[in-house]
Amino acid sequence: MKSRIPLILVACGSFNPVTNMHMRLFELARDHLHQTGQYQVIEGIMSPVNDDYGKKGLVSARHRVAMAKLALETSDWIRVDPWESEQDTWTETVKVLRHHYNESLRLFQSKKGFMKNKQHIERSTEDSLSSQHSVLPELKLLCGADFLQTFKTPNLWKEEDIKEIVGKFGLVCISRAGSDPARCINESDHLTKFQHNIFLVKEWIQNEISATQIRSALCRGLSVKYLVPDSVISYIAHHNIYTEESERKNEGDLLQPLKLHNAAVNPPNV
Repeated sequence: MKSRIPLILVACGSFNPVTNMHMRLFELARDHLHQTGQYQVIEGIMSPVNDDYGKKGLVSARHRVAMAKLALETSDWIRVDPWESEQDTWTETVKVLRHHYNESLRLFQSKKGFMKNKQHIERSTEDSLSSQHSVLPELKLLCGADFLQTFKTPNLWKEEDIKEIVGKFGLVCISRAGSDPARCINESDHLTKFQHNIFLVKEWIQNEISATQIRSALCRGLSVKYLVPDSVISYIAHHNIYTEESERKNEGDLLQPLKLHNAAVNPPNV
């Protein structure tokens, strides 16, 4: 029987705060990929964006990472990784994917070396396990289908980054009500070229939980129970994270990738 390709799912985003829907995306993606008969999802990684991204209302990564850790305590395959949030400044998504892919290869090589050594010591014959370990892992970016729309935002993405993200790694997009991911793909030359590497997953049980709406409800003192894990709700209340003041953070600021583009196009006079 042909070995399945081990696959890692990485979701990049604000997670401000993490919601039940964020975690649901991972479950939907894993089910879909397993049903293809081609992949075996071995890990899910949630990567909160760096504070320097500059998005309105973005609270400290320290809190966003802590909330994600609490939310994922019940998962045996998804984890939060703070690497992106701990960098000195905002890091392009493609660099985040490269980092996690290189880490997965490093781990793969160390495990492969361990298995070879173990087989040599035990003088065991090669079996299906050794053949499974010969399959290199793949990594794909997990996102909501509305993420595809951002590729059309002027100056938000570099063309070469889009090519590498979709062409080398690939996307797993979960549909949302009102979204038309197939149309987004057809309207983009890059996405059309690599559409074989884009997996569109239909969410039949619509669950439109928005982190923006969650923050708005929290600021008004309204309940968000059953939309966000109880442990996260307790953390938010204990640290008084979401307030009218926190929602004004970065108000009027450009997102960091747009700032960098403007700086490159219009360098300051020296």
